[in-house]
Amino acid sequence: MHPKLEITPQTALIDVPRRIALHGLAAGQPVTLQTRTLRGPQVEWSSKARFIADAEGCVDLTRDAPVSGSYSGVSAMGLVWSQVQHPEDASHDPFAQEPSAALTTEVRALLEDGQVLTGHFVQQLAAAGVTRREVRDDGLSAVLFTPATPGPHPVVMVLNGSGGGINEPRAALYASRGYAALAVGYFKCPGRSDYISDTHLEYFETALQWIHRELQPRDGFVALSGQSRGGELVLLLGSLFPDMVKAVIGYVPSAFVHCAQNACDPAIGREGPAWIFRGQPIADIWTHNRTATWEPWDNGPEPRRHTAAMLSALQDPDAVERARIRVERIDGPVMLLSATDDGSWPSSLYGKMVKDHLAANRHPFPVEHHDWEGGGHAILFPYVPTTHLFYAHPVSKRLSTSGGTPAVNALANEQSWIAVQAFLARATAAQAERAKARS
Repeated sequence: MHPKLEITPQTALIDVPRRIALHGLAAGQPVTLQTRTLRGPQVEWSSKARFIADAEGCVDLTRDAPVSGSYSGVSAMGLVWSQVQHPEDASHDPFAQEPSAALTTEVRALLEDGQVLTGHFVQQLAAAGVTRREVRDDGLSAVLFTPATPGPHPVVMVLNGSGGGINEPRAALYASRGYAALAVGYFKCPGRSDYISDTHLEYFETALQWIHRELQPRDGFVALSGQSRGGELVLLLGSLFPDMVKAVIGYVPSAFVHCAQNACDPAIGREGPAWIFRGQPIADIWTHNRTATWEPWDNGPEPRRHTAAMLSALQDPDAVERARIRVERIDGPVMLLSATDDGSWPSSLYGKMVKDHLAANRHPFPVEHHDWEGGGHAILFPYVPTTHLFYAHPVSKRLSTSGGTPAVNALANEQSWIAVQAFLARATAAQAERAKARS
């Protein structure tokens, strides 16, 4: 029997784990597996690990741990999340070149006798039939992904964090799982400012009105999904526009309104407001705060942790109360996804504060808080590299760590997406019941 490299499924959505296996080896035969994924003309991510064949001459990554290499322990997709970037100083965004395009990973198996077996697999962000359309109506800078299935569909509005831009990958994946998804850019995208400073929340009100008018969501269901500053923003928008929002998903969110911070316009400064509503800045936790200091961030030990400065602001109870997001006004279920080693801000503590406040106010809808012990700020979705723990902020260019470890961050990526899909399924079913009861 000749050695054979098997990868199944070869082509599927990015959230589908692959089975990578070798057959036809000699018992106890060592083999090295290498991967290579191009993410741009001069940027590649790669990994390698060494395995020992079992008594039947097989290696199966769904059950076998490597004896050495880029990762340890049993992980079917370990060769993906353990990939490292070359060159190291390239953009750490794995989707920077074509945000919703499929990713192709080459796999090579190197045998001791010099044989090289080759294979590949394709990770799709958009399922067959999903359509992409740029939206510039009403001054919006957005991209709409629509499922292949007949509508009307429930809708998810997707918001990025302090890196700005338009989060097409997540929107494409939501659409691939049955939700019309509008990825809305609010800075660092066409027609918008390069900075988060003085972002007017009426812009998102316009986006929500456009969704309800143009997409006519099934049962009126619109969920908000946001990451980091976008996680703060979705809680804020859910509290301001409860008539148009029926569920909120906050990835590493904040319990409070924050100032512009690292994404600020340098002419205004990092303590200037991020959000403006009805002509007035929304009070943030840094405003008239008696304990807040940037010292732990500006002069702290390397690698810099933005969280240290954020914790200083929590020592002033009056400022905390002024800046608290009024999450009790949200008219639907809330999901919070956080991690205990978040280097950007204390999302674990923030998530607990939001959950406790909702419980104290007897929020009539389900509230879920998923918190990954030892995980960092970059909770994305499976299966992407998680080794890029240190980065230059896309706006300020300041170096810092997002926290966590590659293995825990990979686990959070996988488990969070499973939880989000289950949350949305329950939320849409509950909204259908509410709509039926009103009719």
